[in-house]
Amino acid sequence: MIPAQKIPIPVNTMLDKYTSITGAYTDCYVTEVSREATFPEFIFAFYTTPLFKLERLILLTVLKPSSDLQARQLADDKIKKFAAWTVEDRSDNELLMCDFLSRTRSWLMAVKAGDETKLYFGSAVVPKKRGGGWGLSSYCC
Repeated sequence: MIPAQKIPIPVNTMLDKYTSITGAYTDCYVTEVSREATFPEFIFAFYTTPLFKLERLILLTVLKPSSDLQARQLADDKIKKFAAWTVEDRSDNELLMCDFLSRTRSWLMAVKAGDETKLYFGSAVVPKKRGGGWGLSSYCC
């Protein structure tokens, strides 16, 4: 596995639509594993890392508990809510999650490249809605 590198958000991805919102913050990172990794494997691994488990522990303070079993169910597309997150959009290789305040997005994407898999992860933080909103109300959870 190569270390994660910050890159521009790939065009025409689920996260890309947030780059056009004035005042929004977006980021994207990519790493590569030297084997074929399935998208559900990536989702489960991401949401059960020690760092994310720490976030899950912090989310207990706002009564948004989660477990590794729920991470597995999310990975297998069996549930739509996980901790403080709700699935906003999903495809065979992308997952976009929206937090319970509709301010933050968590995004994952896996792309097979021969015998390797590129794993992308990123986020978006959108400004608070004012008046007419961001023009993305149909995408918000």
